[in-house]
Amino acid sequence: MAPPMTEHPTEHLADKDAIRELLARYCFHLDNDRFEAMAGLFVADGVWETAFGTGTGHAGIAAQARGLATGPRPRRVHLTTNIVITLTGNTATAQSNWMLFQNTPSGPAIGSGGAYDDRLVKRDGQWLFQHRRIDRFIAEGRN
Repeated sequence: MAPPMTEHPTEHLADKDAIRELLARYCFHLDNDRFEAMAGLFVADGVWETAFGTGTGHAGIAAQARGLATGPRPRRVHLTTNIVITLTGNTATAQSNWMLFQNTPSGPAIGSGGAYDDRLVKRDGQWLFQHRRIDRFIAEGRN
């Protein structure tokens, strides 16, 4: 059973749409090595928690992402699916799944995948990540 809506239904849908767009912008920025722009999708003291370490604040998040992007990398695309958003006024949670597709010498392949667990906040009319935890449970060499 869906939780009761406490705000106007149109505003509720607009907020969910804005959060879905935030999730998409994150992928585009990350896939194109725009790490400062990706970090700018977080609140000033936001947290980006990955399997390879955690970045805090805009500078820390950008540095963490840049540190993961070493050496030549194939062209890649993050896809986000199965998005479930729960709104509570100017805060929200979102759960979703992700896959990373990339070029390989033998053609396109799934590089990794998993789930996102997000805490979000609406500031000055804009939705931002407060904390994004990445569970990377599909990866080469894992069962």
